[in-house]
Amino acid sequence: MFYSGIDQHKLFSYITTVDSDGKIIKEAKLNNNSFEILNYFSSLGKEHTATVETTGGWYRINDLLSSQGIDLKLAHAKYVKAIAYAKVKTDKVDSHILAQLLRLNFIPEAYKISDDIRTLRDTLRARLRLSVKRTCCLNFMHLMLEKFNINVPSMLNDFYKLQYQQFDIQAKLLKEQMLTLEKSIYPTLIPNDDIQRLLWIPGIGKMNAFTILLEVGDINRFA
Repeated sequence: MFYSGIDQHKLFSYITTVDSDGKIIKEAKLNNNSFEILNYFSSLGKEHTATVETTGGWYRINDLLSSQGIDLKLAHAKYVKAIAYAKVKTDKVDSHILAQLLRLNFIPEAYKISDDIRTLRDTLRARLRLSVKRTCCLNFMHLMLEKFNINVPSMLNDFYKLQYQQFDIQAKLLKEQMLTLEKSIYPTLIPNDDIQRLLWIPGIGKMNAFTILLEVGDINRFA
């Protein structure tokens, strides 16, 4: 069995592969393109497992390795650092540490969402980002009125009224965009049996039900 630790960055990755005895078999700094990464793993030609920390690009690494039948364990970045503190930190050292932790079965695994709900969860998270921006706009508008102890924007002077109107327009646009994203996932999630069960619980609406299902994933992963 071979074990590979992948220290991934935006433009490149450093990969170290060790065997069952911990001996380094191969290591390389590769550009983050499919050809170089697949060529690295295909050249080893043996039963293989790999690990990478929870960075923004793990989807792509996971999909590439899955296509080659290589299992990828997602390492929880915070807990890996707690276990494997190194005085000298380089990409080469980090990838080697990941490989050795994987070989010893010491990787603190993060939850790896299944491919079938990954897109739905990211759509819901995108909606949340829009919601946060909309809340910022609304808070700014409320604070502007509070600043002058008034209840309606018509009482503001022209300069403040213009500011208020611009944030009001933006808040309405963000609301429309939120609804667009919501509606895009309705056809898939509304008929879901688990969603229907959640909606029967008083106080849980569609967005809460969607969030619970997509963020929790398989409930059986909890003891």
